[in-house]
Amino acid sequence: MMFLNIANMVAKTNALGPGLRAVIWVQGCKLRCPGCIAPGWLPFEPALQLTPQEVVDQLVSDDNDISGLTFSGGEPMEQAEALAEVAHLARERNNLDIICFSGYRYQTLRYRPPNPAVARLLSYVDVLIEGPYIQRLNDSRGLRGSSNQRIIHLTDRLKHIPLEDQTRQVELKIEEGALTLVGIPTPEVSEVLEHLITKKFDSKQRISL
Repeated sequence: MMFLNIANMVAKTNALGPGLRAVIWVQGCKLRCPGCIAPGWLPFEPALQLTPQEVVDQLVSDDNDISGLTFSGGEPMEQAEALAEVAHLARERNNLDIICFSGYRYQTLRYRPPNPAVARLLSYVDVLIEGPYIQRLNDSRGLRGSSNQRIIHLTDRLKHIPLEDQTRQVELKIEEGALTLVGIPTPEVSEVLEHLITKKFDSKQRISL
């Protein structure tokens, strides 16, 4: 049976793409970009393990009004097979648009993918936000972490929305004693969060970026 190893999920947010979206952050990334905004999700270790069907059952329904899915991490391409199945099942249930972040360059994903399932996942992705995160190039603009990253429209579905210039948003969600920050923080927000985490929060609380 196929499972996703999930660092976190959020059923509703406006912070990681246009409209109301659900977000899946996968656990595990081998790229190790300096200054990664989610270092706790780099190790390849067991986290929340759900089948693609269970993920879709939790996030996609006729009455939750979401218009899209966003995949992030960690590195989504390391779990391309299971995420492709999530995308397939979600599209069957509700014709959602799909945004995917990846630290890999698009040319690598096309011609030297980290695994054979990448091509199937890309076939469902409307917008790919690609490239390694470079902390000093975080210019606080658009739906990407740093200015070297590219926003590539693989379909025309979201082409009318200027994602490169979209105003960044962050949302704080508190559930069962855990703090989750959803969005792409500016350097100023990251500095404030770092202070709050080190000074105010205990080790049981988590931050999701």
